[in-house]
Amino acid sequence: MKTDKIVAAVIVALGLAAGGWFMSKGLAGLRTGDRYVSVKGSAEKVVDADLVVWPLAHTVSGNDLGEVQRGLETNTTAIRDFFKTAGFGDDEIVVAPARLEDRWAYSYGENKPPERYRYSTTVTLRTTKVAKAMQALRRTGDLLAKGVMLGGNGGEGESSSGPEFDYTKLNDIKPALIAEATANARKSAEQFAKDSGARIGGIRTANQGVVDISNRDAGSPQVKKVRVVSTVEYFLKD
Repeated sequence: MKTDKIVAAVIVALGLAAGGWFMSKGLAGLRTGDRYVSVKGSAEKVVDADLVVWPLAHTVSGNDLGEVQRGLETNTTAIRDFFKTAGFGDDEIVVAPARLEDRWAYSYGENKPPERYRYSTTVTLRTTKVAKAMQALRRTGDLLAKGVMLGGNGGEGESSSGPEFDYTKLNDIKPALIAEATANARKSAEQFAKDSGARIGGIRTANQGVVDISNRDAGSPQVKKVRVVSTVEYFLKD
């Protein structure tokens, strides 16, 4: 009986010792797990735009509906010819449905505008020939010389504006930019850990963040800057 009590006491002691060991390890793991650093890393790449969307809205006004219609058709043909002479095909030129406005329908007395009808549409160039579009942009004065008044509301509620340059191959460069941004984030984390007397552990969380495409500068809308910012949290180890 006495031997049984001794054995039981030894088992209890061993159990308490083992429990204390596991508890200490658990607390150590908890302290390590609670320690982490959050850092940001970025990467940039300058690329050339590969798509141009250039809407040219034009409007003709007058009191004779037939003359207004013929004037709009003449201007539309002039713009189409302008784009085709610049080297673009029919499949790259889109003409929006024309929009006719009777300005006297809702005006009375002295509020009536001098010209009753306003007829407008938009001819849009959509092309991947960026260099040709840049050359055509420098020659828009040729349209003005032919009496084509650009601007105003086009068809379908559109309005004339300068060409928009886009970059459509983001997926081709995105993986490399994310890898570079993540590497830069790790460098920042390693420096922080070094300054605090710790070491970098595994990744706690990672967020790709924002991918931004903007003009490189105001004078070069056809040149884009792609920027990726990643946010990464790393565990810290002693």
